[in-house]
Amino acid sequence: MVEPIRVLAINPGSTSTKIGVFDDEKAILVETLRHDPDEIAKFNDLFEQYPFRKQVILDTLDREGMNLTRLDAVVARGGLLRPIPGGTYEVNGPMLDDLRSGEYGMHASNLGAVIAHEIASQLNIPSFIVDPVVVDEMEPIAKISGMPAIERRSIFHALNQKAVARRVAKQNGTSYEQVNYIVAHMGGGITVGVHAKGRVIDVNNGLHGDGPFSPERAGSIPVGDLVSLCFSGKYFASEIMRMIVGRGGLMGYLGTTDAREVEERIAQGDEKAKSVYEAMAYQVAKEIGSCAAVLKGKVDGIILTGGLAYGKSFTQMIQERVEWIAPVHLVPGENELQALVEGALRVVRGEETAKNYPPVAEKVGVTHG
Repeated sequence: MVEPIRVLAINPGSTSTKIGVFDDEKAILVETLRHDPDEIAKFNDLFEQYPFRKQVILDTLDREGMNLTRLDAVVARGGLLRPIPGGTYEVNGPMLDDLRSGEYGMHASNLGAVIAHEIASQLNIPSFIVDPVVVDEMEPIAKISGMPAIERRSIFHALNQKAVARRVAKQNGTSYEQVNYIVAHMGGGITVGVHAKGRVIDVNNGLHGDGPFSPERAGSIPVGDLVSLCFSGKYFASEIMRMIVGRGGLMGYLGTTDAREVEERIAQGDEKAKSVYEAMAYQVAKEIGSCAAVLKGKVDGIILTGGLAYGKSFTQMIQERVEWIAPVHLVPGENELQALVEGALRVVRGEETAKNYPPVAEKVGVTHG
């Protein structure tokens, strides 16, 4: 009997680290390691946390009786790197240098590849990252904003979007590279991507750019009115940014980011909550419609995913507006550990070749569109 491929997945967050051990696609251990904020505060910068976080992972694996020598690969959530095409990348020196330097930004996820590489190197097995948030496969035309000083950027839930698209394609007897999907990831932020034959050729900037408003983000807002607000003398720049990210969307209108609470308020007759909630669904549907135009109507499926996809009334409001475009698939939640492992398994099984960082074209100065 052939032993399953065993993979350790690592997903660091600001005050926690999620880990999972998988035999093939089956999870045999999933843990969320919560770090005391006071303990984290002792470190002067992010990478001072590295030995501490690594040891917590190793201690947990030891306590659970996980034999490290049984591992075949280690995979981590990718951090803030230069824009790269999607896929599974083997961790290498240039990647580690960029993550440690913070040249492209500093986030807890930067620790993932470093910890994975350290553990894997000691076991003489490969380490990978899969579809980080910096995945950029946008067509050049999609980056033109209308203002030469500002270029539209690809910042979205690449890991989950691509993972659910692959799963739905497989369930339908085809492959991700053969279909056109529109994928709406709906969580604290909402991103809607145009997946054309394996590439996300257009997507809204879900951090503080365009697209639907979400539980905590404002999304696209009238630009002229925003400029007036910025120069009204009433707010500092940091306060404006807080209105856009953190206190925008549901939080700004209703004082909560919890969709379940909003649904309870609607059930109790709260008309304002009903109006705002419907507007969020309306904007998601509107974004999906614009994505269908990008694909010239050649859409094989629409996928609703992320935490908000658990809401039956919310997804129903979206479906009613978009199901004429293509079949709608519901894939609630965001199983990032599973998505990471699936990316690593494709390489270990020889279904894909691990990509090099940075891609060769970037080394010679060619920018990916």
